[in-house]
Amino acid sequence: MAILSLNETTTFRWSFEDDVTHYAAAGIEAIGVWRQKLSDCGLDRALQLIRQHHLKVSHLFWAGGFTGSEGHSYRESVVDTADALRAAAALESRCLVVCSGARAGHTFNHARRLVQEALKELVPLAEELGVVMALEPMHPGCAAQCTFLNTLDDALGIIHAIGHPYVKLLLDTYHLGQDPCLVERIPQVASQIALVQLGDTKHPPRGEQNRCRLGDGVVPLRQIVCALRQAGYDGFFDVELLGEDIEALDYRALLAHAKEAFADLMTSIS
Repeated sequence: MAILSLNETTTFRWSFEDDVTHYAAAGIEAIGVWRQKLSDCGLDRALQLIRQHHLKVSHLFWAGGFTGSEGHSYRESVVDTADALRAAAALESRCLVVCSGARAGHTFNHARRLVQEALKELVPLAEELGVVMALEPMHPGCAAQCTFLNTLDDALGIIHAIGHPYVKLLLDTYHLGQDPCLVERIPQVASQIALVQLGDTKHPPRGEQNRCRLGDGVVPLRQIVCALRQAGYDGFFDVELLGEDIEALDYRALLAHAKEAFADLMTSIS
């Protein structure tokens, strides 16, 4: 059964404690945990709060940066990702979001080899812990500092090269939803999707992500979600909203709108 999740970047100004309290009060079943807020709260306290409010953890984000673009060495990034896998398992989440890192002066092929080698090394631990690594491609208009993987095929190329069920895809409708071929490709890629993130926008990104409320933008969310459900995807739908337009909104109202928009998407499908 599809489950609504809220990503902690959506409520950027709130603390981890605020997020858990307000998400649960809004009737949202799951939370996408941001490592920055998790660090501020502490793992033990975070787990206590999550259990106290009966929330599921859809995923932990993010780890990776294997190309060195974040200022860490390849080995440091692998070690950090291993730590993130253990944290995800402790939170009883089955998904860790992985960003490749920017090209950082590498050729595309070399950057790709670095990511593949890192993920292959981490696969045994991911399998032992039961945590899938979800590789995220991003729209080229806002991806420069995070990843060199800009398309569905960029990410799938790495996923297929590794060929292991604990390396899958994160499909974010903000980044991929304006591809006119996405809906027709979903039946072929659905089995590779570990997590779906719902985002909308009024225009393609230009340097920074600037999302809008679900349904207020141009992303064909209804068609995408319908195709996903028909293709058998029954995992979390994580709402990730960020940017100047979102920061101007009242967070409690934003949670209520996200819940209503998700319910409307699910009702229209059934």
